[in-house]
Amino acid sequence: MAAAAAEGLAAYRAVLRAARRTFTGDQLMLTESAAEIRRRFEEHRSLAPGSEDAVRALSDAREAAHFITNMIVQAQRAPSGSFVVKPEKAHAGATLEIPSEEILSQLK
Repeated sequence: MAAAAAEGLAAYRAVLRAARRTFTGDQLMLTESAAEIRRRFEEHRSLAPGSEDAVRALSDAREAAHFITNMIVQAQRAPSGSFVVKPEKAHAGATLEIPSEEILSQLK
């Protein structure tokens, strides 16, 4: 049981670290992402260690940490008012798909 708790704590810390790295300098996103991460982990607190649901939740947490680290880039506002994206080494090889108006209208 202690091993399962340690694995859960490691996954929790990994997702928090990924969010902290990605959203550095954006206090709102840091606060909101930490609250959302905590909420998600609290939802799964009662899962039986080693159960299928627990294994899936840990896998989802590892995937979330990877996604946040490698697929999200925080844009910074330039003095001109436009936004500048500075991808890091972790983003090498990733592709950026800019949603079309059609896709955006479907999301509403």
